[in-house]
Amino acid sequence: MSQGAPGPARRKVTLDEYKSGNVPKSDLSSADLDRLRTLKAVSVVEKRDHWVLTARTITGVMELSRIRLVLRPKFPIAGNRLIDWLSYANGQNSTVDKELRDWPLGKDGYAGLVPAALLHECRLLSRRGLRRDYVRRQRVDTTLRGRLDVAAQATKCFGAVDQLHVRTFEYEYGGWENLVCGAALAAAADQVNDPHLKHQLTVTAMDFPVPLRAPDALPLLARGRYSILNDHYRPAHAWARMVLGGGGPDNLLNPYGFGAQGLLLKLDDLWESVVRRMAIDAAAALGGRRARDSGHHIRTHGRPDGGTPYFRPDVLLTFAPPTAPPDSTLYLAVDAKYKDYAKKNVSREDRHQLLTYIAGYTTPVNPLALVVHPDPNGPSGHQLEFHGPRGLVGRILVLGLDTRADPKQAAEPLRKAIASFAASMATN
Repeated sequence: MSQGAPGPARRKVTLDEYKSGNVPKSDLSSADLDRLRTLKAVSVVEKRDHWVLTARTITGVMELSRIRLVLRPKFPIAGNRLIDWLSYANGQNSTVDKELRDWPLGKDGYAGLVPAALLHECRLLSRRGLRRDYVRRQRVDTTLRGRLDVAAQATKCFGAVDQLHVRTFEYEYGGWENLVCGAALAAAADQVNDPHLKHQLTVTAMDFPVPLRAPDALPLLARGRYSILNDHYRPAHAWARMVLGGGGPDNLLNPYGFGAQGLLLKLDDLWESVVRRMAIDAAAALGGRRARDSGHHIRTHGRPDGGTPYFRPDVLLTFAPPTAPPDSTLYLAVDAKYKDYAKKNVSREDRHQLLTYIAGYTTPVNPLALVVHPDPNGPSGHQLEFHGPRGLVGRILVLGLDTRADPKQAAEPLRKAIASFAASMATN
């Protein structure tokens, strides 16, 4: 078979989160099994004549030697909406170009979304005009232009002056910002299967300087600094970091995934990151903040190993009452649960967890904690109240956020709940 010719078609195996499926032993090589176990994308159990694969919370697409493993999320999320959630979790603003945001889930699955997002951001940069900067160059010329490299001239030309080794600063597009984008576009074009997307990536890469190799581009990303002059490159670099194998927003993207023609997302971590930003932004607008000091968190004492681990929610918000002393800070625990709590009851374990947060962080005046879950059918909410012999023990507000909506719009029920808590604090 000639190089670049398509290989045999892989059989598609689809698993929903937490569901199992059987795969013949002949379909998985030892290298496939090593990958699956290393990435922990699925659990693998050996039977007499087949393997039992059970999906976990990781979703996406993996190209194995004989099968294409598609891990589907339990909550349906459209491709363009998933990009919005990824952008939001990564501190970016959602893209607004409707035409370029129409990213279908084609044969690349979720793996095609990140290159499409990279393509979109790089096109925006190209339309705006790539940033030019003074780039240091070393060249050999017949005229002195710049500064003479004395050491190179003495050791390589032995005093001859027909060829001059010079150091110059050229005003060009070869800054690190553009080199990273070019490297990511070239890498993505090599990795995607969709011919239309591959063509668009290749054409757009021509607008950028000759790309570096991926191993050379990642250190540039790590060392790069942003200012008012290049801050508009941040979104493109966020997607470039994923394509080049350097991780993703809050480490949601497994760095081994896309390079092997598969994008693996841990959607429960993504949901936690989205809810965290929603809660922090809502609290900041009301004069609150996220509690980061270790002194704010519950600690466990008396363990046999002598450790004192923290017991903390996904987000702990702090509010200082306007007329109270500084040490009377009030707390609100917000926990993100990637579960279908619109139809199911909050589990016993989660109820106990939230009641512990209420006991440790709140006061009897307003013993409240929030549980935030995704709801693909629209915003929802209900409240659980716990009473004991001495009266009210605590209240858990269960909020479902609409996964079909833009993150900022979907956050409205959470903003209202946090605002209500802040208002009750001010009146007590």
